[in-house]
Amino acid sequence: MKNNTINKKEIEKFSKIAEEWWDPDGKFKPLHKFNPIRISYIKENIISTFNLQKSDGSLKGIKILDIGCGGGLLSEPMARMGADVFGIDASDKNINIAKLHAEKNKLKIKYFCSSPENFKTDNKFDVILNMEIIEHVKDVDFFLKSCSKFLKKNGIMFVATLNKTLKSYLFAIIGAEYVLRCLPIVTHEWEKFIKPEELINITKQCNLTLDDLKGVKFNLVFNEWKLSNDKSVNYIAKFIKN
Repeated sequence: MKNNTINKKEIEKFSKIAEEWWDPDGKFKPLHKFNPIRISYIKENIISTFNLQKSDGSLKGIKILDIGCGGGLLSEPMARMGADVFGIDASDKNINIAKLHAEKNKLKIKYFCSSPENFKTDNKFDVILNMEIIEHVKDVDFFLKSCSKFLKKNGIMFVATLNKTLKSYLFAIIGAEYVLRCLPIVTHEWEKFIKPEELINITKQCNLTLDDLKGVKFNLVFNEWKLSNDKSVNYIAKFIKN
């Protein structure tokens, strides 16, 4: 039987709320809040790694594959900065929403309904985005191996996910889903969270080397997400292809 990374339960769960991807006050409100720090981190690291001009902030000439792109919340900002963006997602409803929104905003993004192991392309990418996706797939090892084959030598893979700690259970599940209700109940399963050291060990098998690791923490005073040294809940890692 052919390996696959698609978790059908997760696909069905997110497909049901696909219409809300671009509603900043809807079920994806936390991702809209999270987006500025993700975009900033990705942009700054792409510019520094590939020695791009910082003055205009353009990502022109950079080819990006956004895996688990959802409705396009990250694909669109990358395209607006000049990158050549491809987005894949295993939910056809997500892809349809992403396509419609990109067309409405006159953005040329190439969207495909696919998982990485089934994605057919001759393209190799400078950057791969795996943002808030690995905690929703069936086989993380096979998923990351499938993703890494699309990455150019010296290219960047960004991975953002949740640490497997008691604090992440209390904050990301009990707090966010059941107390504050800022996420739909059962958005996450704690058993699928992954410790940074586990992620690093898996990526080593994919010929990827850790280049940067940051925690991401919500600042209640400023009502926004900030980079942090605290990796006990959310964290983002940058890997370079050997």
